[in-house]
Amino acid sequence: MSARLPVLSPPRWPRLLLLLLLLLGAAPGPRRSGAFYLPGLAPVNFCDEEKKSDECKAEIELFVNRLDSVESVLPYEYTAFDFCQASEGKRPSENLGQVLFGERIEPSPYKFTFNKEDTCKLVCTKTYHTEKAEDKQKLEFLKKSMLLNYQHHWIVDNMPVTWCYDVEDGQRFCNPGFPIGCYITDKGHAKDACVINSEFHERDTFYIFNHVDIKIYYHVVETGSMGARLVAAKLEPKSFKHTHVDKPDCSGPPMDISNKASGEIKIAYTYSVSFKEDDKIRWASRWDYILESMPHTHIQWFSIMNSLVIVLFLSGMVAMIMLRTLHKDIARYNQMDSTEDAQEEFGWKLVHGDIFRPPRKGMLLSVFLGSGTQILIMTFVTLFFACLGFLSPANRGALMTCAVVLWVLLGTPAGYVAARFYKSFGGEKWKTNVLLTSFLCPGIVFADFFIMNLILWGEGSSAAIPFGTLVAILALWFCISVPLTFIGAYFGFKKNAIEHPVRTNQIPRQIPEQSFYTKPLPGIVMGGILPFGCIFIQLFFILNSIWSHQMYYMFGFLFLVFIILVITCSEATILLCYFHLCAEDYHWQWRSFLTSGFTAVYFLIYAIHYFFSKLQITGTASTILYFGYTMIMVLIFFLFTGTIGFFACFWFVTKIYSVVKVD
Repeated sequence: MSARLPVLSPPRWPRLLLLLLLLLGAAPGPRRSGAFYLPGLAPVNFCDEEKKSDECKAEIELFVNRLDSVESVLPYEYTAFDFCQASEGKRPSENLGQVLFGERIEPSPYKFTFNKEDTCKLVCTKTYHTEKAEDKQKLEFLKKSMLLNYQHHWIVDNMPVTWCYDVEDGQRFCNPGFPIGCYITDKGHAKDACVINSEFHERDTFYIFNHVDIKIYYHVVETGSMGARLVAAKLEPKSFKHTHVDKPDCSGPPMDISNKASGEIKIAYTYSVSFKEDDKIRWASRWDYILESMPHTHIQWFSIMNSLVIVLFLSGMVAMIMLRTLHKDIARYNQMDSTEDAQEEFGWKLVHGDIFRPPRKGMLLSVFLGSGTQILIMTFVTLFFACLGFLSPANRGALMTCAVVLWVLLGTPAGYVAARFYKSFGGEKWKTNVLLTSFLCPGIVFADFFIMNLILWGEGSSAAIPFGTLVAILALWFCISVPLTFIGAYFGFKKNAIEHPVRTNQIPRQIPEQSFYTKPLPGIVMGGILPFGCIFIQLFFILNSIWSHQMYYMFGFLFLVFIILVITCSEATILLCYFHLCAEDYHWQWRSFLTSGFTAVYFLIYAIHYFFSKLQITGTASTILYFGYTMIMVLIFFLFTGTIGFFACFWFVTKIYSVVKVD
């Protein structure tokens, strides 16, 4: 299909590498520990109608999720379209993460009985009169969504119903969604899924997939008495203009809707279902076949190797500075006893009386550090849980829920860090500091998020957060996060200011003329390149999962990259900090924050490149939404990387000046 990204073949790795993959959390399915299942749901047993009991169900329910497209950022609920609706059925409750991501799971009219096969069963018939304004509007919405390649997402037993088809190089790609239909342009060009059938050839015509062949795979539980467990659900979308709409036989030409069509149009929705036993797939690894067909691990290993080379290079540089240069410097400085020698001081020791001079805009820096600490701890804990398998794709919305809850609960370290550093910078407006820590960065994110939500509301998208959820998020922020920030700030201000190893002179030292390389801007711009080099391949997969609706499950790799990013940011900042101190420039606080924080600017440039080169997004609303959400990610990433850089530099500066004898 033309709109797909190229699918890469899974490599045949040695067993040792596969074992390492499992340890890294790249195995996505629920993990079993005795009779305890991680994550999400315990298995459900199914059996024939006559054998059903409390432990064994016969009816298989099919749920429908929101419909989305790679050509639009706006997802829509199933009920927004004129498809067959469920007459009754309990709607599953969504968690916070699912609501924030716009997932809307609803019951469907498709109901099956285990091991009972149906052929060409009618679900419902939809009739449209092109003269009626309401019918015409429904039909136009359907056409528009086929033009933008909107995809259904169906769920059986908490598992996506997949459409598997052959792609280049004889590979098979399993898509956890299937299109509503497709379009043949007025020049006869087949768009998207229209390439699968040679009968789709009429110009300026839409073909709707009104029939699905569903095949459900199961394996019988070893004990025998417990029934069977579903291990896969696959479908093939088809299009039929049924000869007899009231008694469909799934024959005849495809169901076409011409742009020039007038009068009455009838669309009959049908399905066929069959069952097949498959003892090779275990219930715990039933997601594997979907994930194996996705762009896979050899790119990830390349990414890790590339990042490790950068880390080794930086570690070598830092080690050389620490062991050789600094060791020599410290030994030489400490041997200078005579006043004549003292007058010949040079390098970083010269600025010892100014190194801990409070920075300009110390209030803002301390607030950024507080928010950055909050994000840093949140990211670490979330990725750690994801590695253990708690937040796999089977557990929908868990990742986002975990991140939001952690962020809310981590108000205390944010308040503490902001207050502690603000006090060490000599600040006295503690009320302003704690209020800014509580409201500045979260306020910017919420304002951006709210504007995006207004656009989604206006477009009628399912991704629009309901008013009740917005109130709940505000309640979490104001009633839990803000009080916790105040508690953290209280303890931060109560403690004595951070003791520095050297005293600060009353008169600031004049900074000599700097060369081009030691000026602030070139250093800051250079500092962000290496950390970005470590993450950009992983960034491609993350952006794919957000905007191209591909599953992201390689949290083991992501956790490794996160650790590598922390090390790289720290080492790059320490290196540049040392060079600036040797050039007698003691303004290190803001520079260290901005040096590693500049990685976020490269992230923004990459996101713009990704938008124009990889996505087929059309429409003003979708473009605004893409860049609106990207700005939230960039701000969070800026605070996160900047904080790492500052802490690394603070530790380095404290360490080197504590071992030098100063008069």
